[in-house]
Amino acid sequence: MSLPAKALVQAAANSGLRAVSVRHSSQAPKVALLGAAGGIGQPLGLLLKQDPLVAHLALYDVVNTPGVAADLSHIDSNAKVTAHTGPKELYAAVENADVIVIPAGVPRKPGMTRDDLFNTNAGIVRDLAAVIAKASPKALIAIITNPVNSTVPIASEVLKKAGVYDPKRVFGVTTLDVVRSQAFVAELKGHDASKTVVPVVGGHAGITIIPLLSQVTPSTKFSEEEIAKLTPRIQDAGTEVVNAKAGAGSATLSMALAGARFANALVRGIKGQKNVQCAYVASDAVKGVEYFSTPVELGPNGVEKILGVGKVSAFEQKLIDASVPELNKNIAKGVAFVKGN
Repeated sequence: MSLPAKALVQAAANSGLRAVSVRHSSQAPKVALLGAAGGIGQPLGLLLKQDPLVAHLALYDVVNTPGVAADLSHIDSNAKVTAHTGPKELYAAVENADVIVIPAGVPRKPGMTRDDLFNTNAGIVRDLAAVIAKASPKALIAIITNPVNSTVPIASEVLKKAGVYDPKRVFGVTTLDVVRSQAFVAELKGHDASKTVVPVVGGHAGITIIPLLSQVTPSTKFSEEEIAKLTPRIQDAGTEVVNAKAGAGSATLSMALAGARFANALVRGIKGQKNVQCAYVASDAVKGVEYFSTPVELGPNGVEKILGVGKVSAFEQKLIDASVPELNKNIAKGVAFVKGN
């Protein structure tokens, strides 16, 4: 999926399809999954097929999409499944989509950081965004492809170039950090994991991942030692999985669950069921940085309200302050990639 953006757009144009600026009715949401045959894409497709709110699940990848689609189409849920393979079929996959979820890209291997994935994955996100700008400019775009701190600005810059950018509609999916935090806190404190809520702010890599342990629900007290151990474990949890898989991939199953949970939240918002999720978006919640993850209220137009970081501890404030220069470096790298290509 690293063909030049112009080639992708031209392929779409050659297919005779035209750009539109409307989405499907909220009564029949279409979700497009880009990277559907990959390690995250396949289990994510399974979970989306089971979501009763999804009316049409459009699967896209450069190879193997028909087999994944055939497999999922045998599941007895109401979502219609369509397969779209290669650049010429990308336009149809995303046309009129309400939600577009993007896990496309290469996974991390042992010794790699998310930033090491930059060159390959940056090109993929740029090229996909170029077609989305033409085929479905009103879609809510949920980006999983790493490094999220940079790929969200990349998609935003492409949409800006096309004149269709809406900051309320572009999301970096940080739900996995929330899911992990909730699992780890519940395990440590003996809570019911399904009723444990941990906001995570900042970004989606290393020190930019900031779990707000002072805001855990139900109200939970941590010792300084517990915070000192739990915070870096949450920040490095992705590496924990990469190392455990010993070269066989990165976090795919937990990421699929997190992606499906966030996609469901976006669809619920489209249908008027406002809800709050943490997400990495264009935000003024923290001074000195253009994108930041905080709890946001989702609704029919995407981000309805940015709720900010709330009251944080002195330890958490230090983490937030330290994350800003790192995030700015990641953001600048993404912006420069688009402007230089």
